[in-house]
Amino acid sequence: MTTTRFAPSPTGWLHIGNLRAALFNHAIARQQGGEFILRIDDTDQERSKPEYVDGILEALDWLGITHDRVERQSDRMERYTAAREKLIADGRLYECFETPTELDLKRKKQLNMGKPPVYDRAALDLSDAEKDRLRAERGSHWRFKLDRERIEWEDGILGPISIDAASVSDPVLIKESGQVLYTFASSVDDAEMGITDVVRGSDHVTNTATQIQIIRALGYEPPRFAHHSLLTGPQGEALSKRLGTLSLRDLKAAGIEPMAILSLMARLGSSQPVELRQTPSEVIEGFDIATFGSAPTKFDPADLEPLTARWLSQQPLSEVAEDVRAAGVPDDLAEAFWATVRGNLKTRATIAEWWAVFRDGTAGRAEPEDAEFVAQALGMLGEPPYGPDTWKSWTDAVKAETGRKGKGLFLPLRRAVTGMDHGPEMADVMALMQVKPQV
Repeated sequence: MTTTRFAPSPTGWLHIGNLRAALFNHAIARQQGGEFILRIDDTDQERSKPEYVDGILEALDWLGITHDRVERQSDRMERYTAAREKLIADGRLYECFETPTELDLKRKKQLNMGKPPVYDRAALDLSDAEKDRLRAERGSHWRFKLDRERIEWEDGILGPISIDAASVSDPVLIKESGQVLYTFASSVDDAEMGITDVVRGSDHVTNTATQIQIIRALGYEPPRFAHHSLLTGPQGEALSKRLGTLSLRDLKAAGIEPMAILSLMARLGSSQPVELRQTPSEVIEGFDIATFGSAPTKFDPADLEPLTARWLSQQPLSEVAEDVRAAGVPDDLAEAFWATVRGNLKTRATIAEWWAVFRDGTAGRAEPEDAEFVAQALGMLGEPPYGPDTWKSWTDAVKAETGRKGKGLFLPLRRAVTGMDHGPEMADVMALMQVKPQV
């Protein structure tokens, strides 16, 4: 059975960059009728926060990315201890004692000599007595001993990948504090949970090479891997510094609709055009990992705004009934109101703004050159209630009285009623006006 996972760290709010991994792995599992696991990577107890865990769950629920079960790495420490003991017994995990300063000096020396900055495995030459002395003085950390051979796999996006393990330092799997690091915990989990497919960012390619060896050392076959491109800003700039402003909770607060996000992110960076979908199921149905490329993917949050507006324009009243009622629209006017404004909304928040136009009648404005004309025209408009024929009869009367016609007639009157240059059909607008417009 196809089994995928999304393994976010609860050390911050889930952001648009994280979402690609969540969406891609979710889509693959659902297409194959498999299992999608949400795995909370909370082994860093100092930085992991309960509110961030809640934020991850809320964001995925809001987007309609459903999981079959939740795992927390902090609940699996016994499994990591067992894996650690196995690797030590097999000679694949060894204790090291260098301080960060000593390691930095070693790296600089190697670079000055024109050599790759790869850990020299000096700890393997220490006697038991030397280890005891160093452990007492400074503590220790643990590294995985890589087989120095080429590590190869067929990447689902990047194609054939081959990395020489001799050019990679033996990765630290357990810190001096005892904290199990991502590379180790993720390898143990992927192996023991039967993960068959992993999609994640291309910044993990070297991690993947070492994890393939770790998983095999644990006695399992590694999953299939695919590495998607990283997001950049609209001009190709690094997006990482902006991700704090691109959290999913902030996009939600800004009124961006879930389907706008899913529709864009399911195609961005692929050879397929972005198509607005109505449901998460439609997104999943049209998803194809093989269409994605390796080039950096430009992301502009402004692209989510027209998709949000278009999605709203296509929704029936039932989809937004709570928002319409919360705006104060009477139930007997809700259908007519929604039919009139839905094609002119930016976000759900603007539902209330439109009802304020109809309810209060104070949104109007007039350009200085039109002020006298508008005052005359409003003087010719009776009191509500208005009907579907009010706009035509009013503009006909104003035209006959003032001689204005075309844009010179209709635009100032639209502005006088709505304060806007564009918008719904004015016949429909007038039928909804609860009070006489004011400028």
